[in-house]
Amino acid sequence: MAHRYQTVLLFGAPGSGKGTQGKILGQIPGFYHLSCGEVFRTLDVSSELGKVFMQYSSKGLLVPDDATVKMWHTNMHARTILSDYKPHVDLLVLDGIPRNVNQARLLDRYINVLQIIHLVCPDKEEMIKRLRRRALKENRIDDAKEEVIRKRWDVYERETFPVLDHYDPSIVKTVNAVGSPARVLEQILEHLVPVQESHFNNPVTGEPVPPGLPPPHRQERPGSAAPAASPARNGQHSKPASRGKGKPKAAARRA
Repeated sequence: MAHRYQTVLLFGAPGSGKGTQGKILGQIPGFYHLSCGEVFRTLDVSSELGKVFMQYSSKGLLVPDDATVKMWHTNMHARTILSDYKPHVDLLVLDGIPRNVNQARLLDRYINVLQIIHLVCPDKEEMIKRLRRRALKENRIDDAKEEVIRKRWDVYERETFPVLDHYDPSIVKTVNAVGSPARVLEQILEHLVPVQESHFNNPVTGEPVPPGLPPPHRQERPGSAAPAASPARNGQHSKPASRGKGKPKAAARRA
């Protein structure tokens, strides 16, 4: 089998934030993000594959799986030739592909999936509202229709969600997609940083990463006290620490 790209997949339902998180990760040294949409947008429509793409997309039809994967691989190869993507330095982050089990099987030849970040939202109706607000904000009126959004969800549940069963369950990490992009990113990095460090050198210095380093936010300076506990995020507040030994101060001083 030919050399395979070391890869992580961003996986989730429409509106879960795959594209947003992928773009953010792509700005971090050592991560390289590519969406399936970007592959299609940069396709040369005068090429053989471009003509195949136009043959289907112009009729509103899905491009066959084998052609989709071939377009993706051709695009990836070009990026490596141009040194835009460096397989020996960058961890490849994909979103939007594979879209079904057949694509996952075809991609096995080209990628070694180290981890899957599964972005989930417990409230489907809230996610549908999020999709509608985003479409209206971007002035995509047709995409804001509820029946269009629900159809996208049906396709995801029927064709894309089963892709998870194609991979080893131990590499699938669930991340709550509800919250600010920064909060979601924090959860994603907790999973991805160890993967990156175990397969690549430091992307800035080129030196191997020492094994066993704790996450940066958990390191403490020598002699420093442990940080105070922050209030819980579910609306409950922690009790303030008592000062002294609990004895009240005198109400007045003697003259």
